Amino acid sequence: MSWTVDIPKEVLPDLPPLPEGMQEQFEDTISRDAKQQPTWDRAQAENVRKILESVPPIVVAPEVIELRKKLADVANGKAFLLQGGDCAETFESNTEPHIRANIKTLLQMAVVLTYGASTPVIKMARIAGQYAKPRSSDLDGNGLPNYRGDIVNGVEATPEARRHDPARMIRAYANASAAMNLVRALTSSGTADLYRLSEWNREFVANS
Repeated sequence: MSWTVDIPKEVLPDLPPLPEGMQEQFEDTISRDAKQQPTWDRAQAENVRKILESVPPIVVAPEVIELRKKLADVANGKAFLLQGGDCAETFESNTEPHIRANIKTLLQMAVVLTYGASTPVIKMARIAGQYAKPRSSDLDGNGLPNYRGDIVNGVEATPEARRHDPARMIRAYANASAAMNLVRALTSSGTADLYRLSEWNREFVANS
């Protein structure tokens, strides 16, 4: 069950109570009807939820607050939002070359838009967590459960692979954490410098 977290579920502490008002909001949210949900084994899903409640977050609150401010600028017409990445990530493709290539493409597009529109560009990558796929039908053409992304089941066309496995959420957490760490490292180590972007453009022209 615990793919990356080796603490038995039974010894994990309960989370502290939510602040006043948030508990009601939380209960209201989870009480609403949700469409296209996996058919988890309830007991296994609760065990996984307990683990995920106890591990470090992939992003921290200041990062979320900063993004909200930037998205407010987009909504007010002060900036342009550029979002790009894989339609659905897979555990297998969660590699340094693949992530680096996506970041490079996103940054190059942002430079073009910045100069072309003379507007700040907010770059948002579909990276580090895009492991689910919506499905309007539970079954595929072969009568097997539909592939709903690596966070839910496997793409192989077998009953065992297509079983909805809550433990995959822990694998998704581990892969998303690794991807996010790499994204932070790339963007804070000079990858986003204009000089590097010009260097990539020269390489592209030379190899075209």
